[in-house]
Amino acid sequence: MKKYITDFKIIDKKSHGSQYFSLVLQHPEVLPEIAPGQFVEVMVEGCRDVMLRRPISIHDVDAEKNTITLLIQIVGNGTRQLNTLKVGDMLNLVYPLGKGVFSLNGEKVLLVGGGAGTAPLLHLSKSLKAKGITPTIILGGRTAALVPVQEPFKASGNLFIATDDGSLGEKGLVTQHSMFSNDYDHIYTCGPTPMMKAVARHALQHGIECEVSLENMMACGLGACLCCVVDTDKGHQCVCKEGPVFNAKELTHWLAQ
Repeated sequence: MKKYITDFKIIDKKSHGSQYFSLVLQHPEVLPEIAPGQFVEVMVEGCRDVMLRRPISIHDVDAEKNTITLLIQIVGNGTRQLNTLKVGDMLNLVYPLGKGVFSLNGEKVLLVGGGAGTAPLLHLSKSLKAKGITPTIILGGRTAALVPVQEPFKASGNLFIATDDGSLGEKGLVTQHSMFSNDYDHIYTCGPTPMMKAVARHALQHGIECEVSLENMMACGLGACLCCVVDTDKGHQCVCKEGPVFNAKELTHWLAQ
């Protein structure tokens, strides 16, 4: 798939609590096809100690408006600098990145996200809905403030929330939610590694197809620097190039770690 290096204009910005914000980016020309699970590499300007681009999952796509939405967690100097941007500013992206994308398969489908792992699941849920598949969606976080986006999911699926402290939805982990153990034929997940491993192990134990979007540390986004390598059943693979989405059946080495 062809990659582009392009300037986008920020046409909207929203804060989602103290740790998350979203940017709606518009391009003047027609966007290429962007599959659920792909990501961008964002140039961070104006911060002297940030030399490398930052990988950010594509949260949403509006092909009619030529917009991409990014949901960003503030975790370091790079993302703090991005949070200083304003509507009207320009942002340079390398996109769309990632070969391994969500398959859009299944009839009884479950999406499980945690924290920043919520990001790629919105584009996925909308794409499933467009195919006539209404997913069950469970989003989790330690507290209500750490479940950054909820409302947009309600239009494309049946949304449920789990928080560790019980401040929103059911109390407990996403894997302890009452909807988690229902009958599904396909599960898609993204979020903290322990959460994804628990979801993937459950799926494998119950014969459910499962796709995992890994969030390994990335630098180049093109498979050159090798810092995002994961040990798969096919050998060591770069998450940015061969992923970020993998079938759980290929990740038995990763699950055993």
